[in-house]
Amino acid sequence: MALPTQPVAQYEAGNAWLADCTADPDLVREAWDAEALAPIVSGKHWLVAESRLSNGLPAATRIREEQRGPVLADGVLDRAWWLVPLDAVEELADVRQLLVHPAGWTLHCPALKSYYENRFWLWCPDGSGQLTDPAVLAAAFGPGGSRRHSEVPA
Repeated sequence: MALPTQPVAQYEAGNAWLADCTADPDLVREAWDAEALAPIVSGKHWLVAESRLSNGLPAATRIREEQRGPVLADGVLDRAWWLVPLDAVEELADVRQLLVHPAGWTLHCPALKSYYENRFWLWCPDGSGQLTDPAVLAAAFGPGGSRRHSEVPA
């Protein structure tokens, strides 16, 4: 599978933005320099909505590119992690295929344009802070039954 392409400047801006979303950007950069995943805690700038990658790819095709925020993927674990606004919990509460992790949840991220431990950015942060609108994400996944907040998506 070919990874999406972006100009180098966008990768640099996206990496800077992602590192700056943490309490210790230098720790993130050190991890990336060592070609390792960096722990980035959610809740300061965004939350994480988790889905199966096999469900997320078809949903993503229903979202226009200009409406799509960053999505981290792991093909081995069959997981996709969508970066969504801090107020996304209510909007996504009834989307059965998504689990919105609470603030303080750690997402282990590779640098943009990198592939570490089976993880890669399906859609990279571009440095602008754009996230996927929860209403658009909910519509892309379609109707679903309600589910307890603590359940992992099937």
